[in-house]
Order: sequence, then C-alpha cells, then structure tokens
Amino acid sequence: MKKLSLVVAATCLALAVPMTVFAASPHDMHAEHSPAHEEVVDGVKATFTIQTMADAMKGMGMEMPKGVKETHHISVSLKDVKSGTPLTEGVVKIKLQSPDKSDQTKDLIGMQGHFGADFVMSKKGKYGVMSRFLLKDGKTRSVRFWYPVK
Repeated sequence: MKKLSLVVAATCLALAVPMTVFAASPHDMHAEHSPAHEEVVDGVKATFTIQTMADAMKGMGMEMPKGVKETHHISVSLKDVKSGTPLTEGVVKIKLQSPDKSDQTKDLIGMQGHFGADFVMSKKGKYGVMSRFLLKDGKTRSVRFWYPVK
C-alpha cells in the first residue's frame, strides 16, 4: 500500500507542475529520442516515442521514485498534417501486447503537448503497440506497430 501511495504521490506531483515551467525549461523529455513510429491517419500525423522510465524522469530533471514497476514511457504527439498544428485535446488509448502475449491497456494523459503513459516492458522481444485516438473532429483513428525491446 505504501508503494502505491508513493507512486500516486509522485504522479500527482509530476502532473501538478505548471506547464509554463516545462515550456521554459531546457529539459525536454523527448528531445533526445528518435521516434519509435510515425504514421499519418486521416490527416493526422501520429509520432510515437518510447523511452525508459529512467530516461524520461532524467529528461524532466527528476529522480526515479522507488517502487515504480513501470519500465517505459510511451508518448504520442498528434499534429494536423495540413496546418502542422499540434492536436492536444482528445482521448488516446494504447493496448500493449507483450512478447508472452499478455497485454496492458491504458488511457494516455495529456502532458507537455503530447499524450503519455507508463508501461511495463521488462521482457525482451517484440511488443505490439495498438493505439486508438478520438479527436475533436469526432473521428476515431488507429495505429499499430511492433517495437523491439533488447
């Protein structure tokens, strides 16, 4: 129970920091990571980034809290293809299939101009990433790809 409380407290603290601090900060948690996958679906460019939790926390200038079981942060940035405008409002879900065929499904949270969530990717092998997103235009889009963990 203490571990869960610590994780919830760390998450709340991370989400409570005003966006302006991050916008002014030289730390960008995704700046050094090349996209894991990019795809255009119905006029929306989806860019996925997958990084270890340690790298994600370091990118925000934070230390990894003890007791966190998630190993990777998955984020998706959505942009209108025609205008290049970031699309930051909507509902984004990811279902992640592990190499052993078990799966995790999470709603991604809007943060720093992208949507993101943390997942357990501790087994080596190929992970299936299946994403669905519903944006303000009312269209549901989906993207699927494989991501290797070595």
